[in-house]
Amino acid sequence: MLPITHFEKRKKWFMHRLLYVGCLAIFLAGCVSCSNTHAPAVTRTTPTPKPTIIVPKNLVAAGFLTVGSYTSYPPQESIDQVSNTAVGFDIDLITAIAHHMNLKIKIVSTDFQNVISGLLAKNFDVAVSAIIITPDLQQRVNLVPYFVGGESLLVAKGNALNIKSLQDLCGRKVAVGASTLEQKDLEMASDNCEPQKKASIQISVLQKQMAVIQLLLSKRVVASYQDAPLADYFMKQNPGRFEVGGPVINTNLEGIATRKDDAAMSRAIQVGFTIMKSNGTYCTLIKKWGLTSGVLTENNHRIC
Repeated sequence: MLPITHFEKRKKWFMHRLLYVGCLAIFLAGCVSCSNTHAPAVTRTTPTPKPTIIVPKNLVAAGFLTVGSYTSYPPQESIDQVSNTAVGFDIDLITAIAHHMNLKIKIVSTDFQNVISGLLAKNFDVAVSAIIITPDLQQRVNLVPYFVGGESLLVAKGNALNIKSLQDLCGRKVAVGASTLEQKDLEMASDNCEPQKKASIQISVLQKQMAVIQLLLSKRVVASYQDAPLADYFMKQNPGRFEVGGPVINTNLEGIATRKDDAAMSRAIQVGFTIMKSNGTYCTLIKKWGLTSGVLTENNHRIC
């Protein structure tokens, strides 16, 4: 055997070292590869932008949303006898929209027949007063739908007489407010009783809605006929005493009115209402005032 020189020993050691480093590199590369293969992918979602309200510049009073309303129609709008301020579902709704616009609220009480004319005369920025949306009115103003109105029969809890429609009232005593659409409906329904060989409806007409409900509470009538929001409100105020007989009759959409020449205000109201629907405020107000029959329907589903 030939003797191994010092150079050859160094060469051999160097080759072993190189082989070790190469294997180690391959091993680590394999680990990294495996780690990358099984690492979960990072998903980045783009947050949904919040609706932005651009406040119109041509306000009746700077810093305020001035609202015209017939404040004699509880539970949607009325004057609180203690605080002497406007209260109700409509008032809470438009106040919340004004908040999203960073505006204070100013309610201007007016007769119902002056609600739209006052808006067009620029006495207020918007009008909210259980305004029924009709094709004729849509020619005059823009309307943002927010509620479903209608008429309801209110009966004692249990509905022992199974009253479901106006036709079930022939020969029975019913209370209604004076000079209302419901009074006219009852009179027409009563005229239809005779051809069916039934007695006419015994209609008690009263000036105030509270007097109407008192007749029902005292059982001097078997039903009262009023706007659906009033029926809901009376049920909330008298838990366990009443129920609605049959479905809501003559349903219609109600809207917040803005001027045709004020598209910016119409957009601001629409965006504000959209925010209220998405954050739950709309449904909270519906429950607060007990107006469950008036909830809007979107995509064939009730919002609340």
